[in-house]
Amino acid sequence: MGLLTVIKKNRMKEREIRILILGLDNSGKTTILKKLNNEPIDTVSPTLGFNIKTMEHLNYKLNIWDVGGQKSIRAYWRNYFEQTDGLVWVVDSMDERRLLDCKNELSQLLQEERLFGVSLLIMANKQDIPGAMVPDKIQNALDLQSIKTHSWFLTPCSAFTGNNLENGMDWIVKDIASRIFLLTDT
Repeated sequence: MGLLTVIKKNRMKEREIRILILGLDNSGKTTILKKLNNEPIDTVSPTLGFNIKTMEHLNYKLNIWDVGGQKSIRAYWRNYFEQTDGLVWVVDSMDERRLLDCKNELSQLLQEERLFGVSLLIMANKQDIPGAMVPDKIQNALDLQSIKTHSWFLTPCSAFTGNNLENGMDWIVKDIASRIFLLTDT
C-alpha cells in the first residue's frame, strides 16, 4: 500500500477539506465567508492577516482560510498553500480596471507547485449591483479556458444577498471529494 493510498484513506475517515479563499482586496472574500457561516455582514473590514472558519458542508468538514488581498499582503499568500485542496478565487465584478491585475495574480497562483491540481472555484462577486460585468466577460478577461492544470468552475454570485454561494461551494466540495476521497457518497 503506497503512502498516497494511506493518506487518502486517512482523510476519507476524517472527511476534512482545506479551502483557501484569495482574490484582490475589496473583492468580497471575508463577506462570502461570513455569509456562508451565517454571520452578520454589516461589520466587515479589510482583512490584514487571515480568518479561519470551520463549517460542515455536504457531510464534509471544511477548514476555510480567508487571506487578505492587499498588494502588500499578497507576497505572504504562499505561506497558506500547504495541504490546500481547493482554491476559491473571488473577483469583484464591478472592478473592471483591475481585471488584468486579477488575471496576473491568478495566473501566478496556478503556477505554484503546492497548488498544482487543486480544484479552482472562481466567484464573480457583486452580481447584485447594477452594471456588474457578466460572467462571460470575466471568463474571457481571466482567460479561464486556457487553464488545463486545474478543474475549474466560474459562478456569478453575491456575497451580500448570498445568491449562488451554496452552488459554488457544492461544486468545489464535490470536485475535491472526487479527487481526494475516491468514491464518495455525497
